[in-house]
Amino acid sequence: MEAVELLAGGGVVALTGAGMSTDSGIPDYRGPGTPRRAPMTYQDFTRSERGRQRYWARSHVGWHRMAAASPNEGHRALAALGRAGVVTSVITQNVDELHQAAGSPDVVDLHGTLSQVVCLGCRELTPRVRLHERLAALNPGWAERDDLGSADIAPDGDVDLDDTAGFVVAPCERCGGMLKPDVVFFGENVPVERVERCYALVEAARVLLVAGTSCTVFSGRRFVARAAREGIPVVVVNRGPTRAADLATVHLDAGCSPVLAGWAAHLAPSLA
Repeated sequence: MEAVELLAGGGVVALTGAGMSTDSGIPDYRGPGTPRRAPMTYQDFTRSERGRQRYWARSHVGWHRMAAASPNEGHRALAALGRAGVVTSVITQNVDELHQAAGSPDVVDLHGTLSQVVCLGCRELTPRVRLHERLAALNPGWAERDDLGSADIAPDGDVDLDDTAGFVVAPCERCGGMLKPDVVFFGENVPVERVERCYALVEAARVLLVAGTSCTVFSGRRFVARAAREGIPVVVVNRGPTRAADLATVHLDAGCSPVLAGWAAHLAPSLA
């Protein structure tokens, strides 16, 4: 109950990761039993035409599955805590926008979102659904191939697909430039202004709640380190090991959905 007592005072900022979305059918990179995955890097995407073809072919197939994902019990519990005034902001490393769909207020998408596409030439942003339509027209029947039924979706919304030869990649409609999902790839930096906003949220928090992230990469762990440095209590709930354990005031090795739902039942019973 120590965690509930800490959270009860409000002023909580949540930092969430892929473990929040596993119960929505979106796998993570480092959870227990997770197979080793090789995510697309920014360098591979920008330097290799074949790399872009591979990414967009796999992503085109996976997009409709990702877009169909729904918030799970953990997302809904965190949103209830937000409506109750317990959680003031959510910083998420996920790119699925399920926190927004669940109704959480003031969500910062640290790594961007899959629902937008950016041109690396003119920087124009366009809806992902528009690109999906264009790719479907350029590659008729691709997403309906017989060999895709057993293809597993990956954490970034693409699918495990080896044969991507022949897939036609769409250029920017405005300038003909290179299109990229508006997300931060491995090897790419999070925009400075977004990082500074997150630091400000953490420093103004009374408690930092870390949910569903191993904090293996610096991108998220730095906010936990900042909270600990500022003397802000850190509550961690994650299935499996996490690099935030040594900085935690309370550390629970458990799944996000049942734990957050239990906390919401205590702290926001009429809204959970």
